[in-house]
Amino acid sequence: MEHVPPPAEELALLDRELVRLDARRMQLLARRAWLVSVLQPPATSAGPASAAPSGPAQPYPQWPAAPFGSPGAPVPPRNAQNVLLSLGGLLLAIAAIAFTLVSWGHLGIGGRSAVLALVTVAASAAPALLLRRGLSSTAESLGALALVLMVLDAYALHAVAAPDTDGLGFAAVASAVLAVLWTAYGLALGKLRLPLPVAVVSVQFTLVLWAWSAGASASVFGWALVLTAMLDSAIARWGKGVGVRVTASVCGCVTGLSGALVALVQSVTAGSPLSAVAPGALLLVGATVALFAVWRAPKEIAVAGGVVAGLAVVAAVGGVLRAGVAEDWSVPVYLLCGLLLCAAVRAPLPRPAGRGVLWASAAVVSGAVLAAAPTVAMTLAGPVSRWARVWSGAPDGSARGALGLEGAQWSQLYTAPVILLVVAGLLGAAHHWWPQWVRVAGAVISPGESWRGAAGAGALVIGWAGLLVVPVALDAPYAAAVVVQLLLIAALLAGAVRVLRRGAGPVAPAALVCGAVGAVSVGALSLAAEPATYAVFGILLVLFAAAAAETRAEGSPTARVTQGALACAAVVCGMVLAGAAGVSLELETYRAAPIMLVVPALTVLLGARLRGGPSALPVELTGAVAGAVAVGMAVPDRPYLALVLALCGVLAAGTAVRAERRPAAGYVAVVLFVLATWVRLSASGVSTPEAYTLPVTVPALMVGVVRRRRDPAASSWTAYGAGLAATLVPSLVAAWTDPSWVRPLLLGVVALVLTLAGARLRLQALLLLGGAVLALDALHELTPYVVQVVGALPRWLPPALAGVLLLVVGATYEQRLRDARRLKDTLRRMR
Repeated sequence: MEHVPPPAEELALLDRELVRLDARRMQLLARRAWLVSVLQPPATSAGPASAAPSGPAQPYPQWPAAPFGSPGAPVPPRNAQNVLLSLGGLLLAIAAIAFTLVSWGHLGIGGRSAVLALVTVAASAAPALLLRRGLSSTAESLGALALVLMVLDAYALHAVAAPDTDGLGFAAVASAVLAVLWTAYGLALGKLRLPLPVAVVSVQFTLVLWAWSAGASASVFGWALVLTAMLDSAIARWGKGVGVRVTASVCGCVTGLSGALVALVQSVTAGSPLSAVAPGALLLVGATVALFAVWRAPKEIAVAGGVVAGLAVVAAVGGVLRAGVAEDWSVPVYLLCGLLLCAAVRAPLPRPAGRGVLWASAAVVSGAVLAAAPTVAMTLAGPVSRWARVWSGAPDGSARGALGLEGAQWSQLYTAPVILLVVAGLLGAAHHWWPQWVRVAGAVISPGESWRGAAGAGALVIGWAGLLVVPVALDAPYAAAVVVQLLLIAALLAGAVRVLRRGAGPVAPAALVCGAVGAVSVGALSLAAEPATYAVFGILLVLFAAAAAETRAEGSPTARVTQGALACAAVVCGMVLAGAAGVSLELETYRAAPIMLVVPALTVLLGARLRGGPSALPVELTGAVAGAVAVGMAVPDRPYLALVLALCGVLAAGTAVRAERRPAAGYVAVVLFVLATWVRLSASGVSTPEAYTLPVTVPALMVGVVRRRRDPAASSWTAYGAGLAATLVPSLVAAWTDPSWVRPLLLGVVALVLTLAGARLRLQALLLLGGAVLALDALHELTPYVVQVVGALPRWLPPALAGVLLLVVGATYEQRLRDARRLKDTLRRMR
């Protein structure tokens, strides 16, 4: 008979319901406790009022008034007992130490021996009697005292019976004897928790102190530590009690890692393969100990043990092989050993330990890649050092000369390509044969596709970096280095487009990033020679444009963003070519500005061709940036600046022909034309700009009136803004430099009329333009008087007035905010 729902689901439902009922019961009990406290009168009251209220018997015990651990809660008896016993044992231990170290000399030989022996025997025997009576805490305290007394006995024995013996050697023997005694003591009194862990700690010093006393070499110290870790591993596996196993595990980690570190230093500094064998053997023994220790450990600990064992094996084998090759090839040797470590997936290891060994292999591979990273960074960033010497040519015609590395003898220049290409090949193979690898490795490797994608992206990035540094490593000619980088960029862009067609993944973004970085690098590298600059940026323009055209952006946000980025990169390459053309023609910067305008002109045409496409807007915006660059180039010469502004206005007007660009491009075109007019007037030294601007303003205003009659919904800025600004702004500039009062007066009157007309007709352009010009004109007229008044005022008065103003504004902040909102709404309703 089948259960509905299934038993597992029904059990889960029951558990949730019980939890809910328990939570509700706790709420009701808390509420009941509060009600009882409200109904009960204060305890200090007397008479009938202090009696408990009559009513039915309470079905539940009263809720405690103070939680456990609060200041008013009593200390549990067991905790108080433990504190007292701990303090008593500590005080007795201090007294015993003081007696041994300070008062020892007041007694004879017999007295000393009798006192210590008597106290030690008594402290050691007392726990057995106490345990029979059930006083375990007291027995634990006296047992700890007995352990301290045994240490003091050992000290006394050395001071009296063997004062001439070596202190380190005696300490080594004493630690071993004490470990045996404490082990026997702990096993005899099994309920005591302290003796066995203390015995484990004591045995840690035996071999190390013996090696120290014998003046042993570092290798012997390493063996002493590793052998001690081996003993700790055995205790952690078969020891009695959790405390013993935990103590042995911690001590084993410390001693084992210390011994492995000693062996690693010896292996790395070994001068020959023979001298590297001994530390290598020690590392292999340490790896074996680590695997033995974590064979049945929890998952996280087993993974950590596998990592340590794997790294130790690589250091052992790689140290011997490294000592037999040139120093330049040390990193590739360790890399080879790290790759061979992947064979551990077929070894009979627990799965967590096997996974840790693979993580160790990955760590070795990552370290090798990081060792080669400076070479890659130097290749990419090297051309930046030569930007101050553009088109000066490579010093010796080589790639290193163009990078500023002529005469470099860095050993990693030769090994970096080997390291990177080997790792890239391995990751590429993993990406291609991922299902087969997962079947071979079993559960050690995660079968997720995300890991496969990461392997593919890593193979692409590392492989590109390896091929990038090949010309530098071989000291190839300058042209060869440039060609190699261009071929790599072409391959990356083609691969990214192909992957994007098949779907999203980490490989395509990795290829695009590498392509962008490589383009910047080869672009900087091409600045060493003039022909190389034109060739490289021309090829980059074609590559980026072709990649943007081949990218299918339908239905994929990643593809749309990619297509826009590629198109923008092509436009940037065009900007570089335009700037280079001006330099080749030996033109002044401002004279080369019209050449830069070729780029926005082409982007305007291209935007019309790509209308509605995802790359249209990015292309046009990048072209607008090129126009801004052209304006900046023309700033030093005002006639050229006026010409460039006018040409930019023509381009903006051409863009405004399209309906989807008209709202933004139309305003930009008007602003550019007005600015061009003002700059031209200023460049011509015109002192009466009204004679030139009024013939433009009057027809513009008439056209605006006609537009408003035909389309009452048209904005006043569109109808009157350009015409009014064409005269008002130049007149305002002239008024500020005119010592006469006539122009400021006439301009103020006109601005006042415009402001009143804008307020009456509810036209935003007239109101704002007229009001702004009126305010600035009035400020110009009042400035001399304000300066006089300020000079006559005391210095403390302006800060005081400012403080009063701030106080008033702060006090009426909300009202001012509402006024500002009403003003904004009023302006928004205007046309």
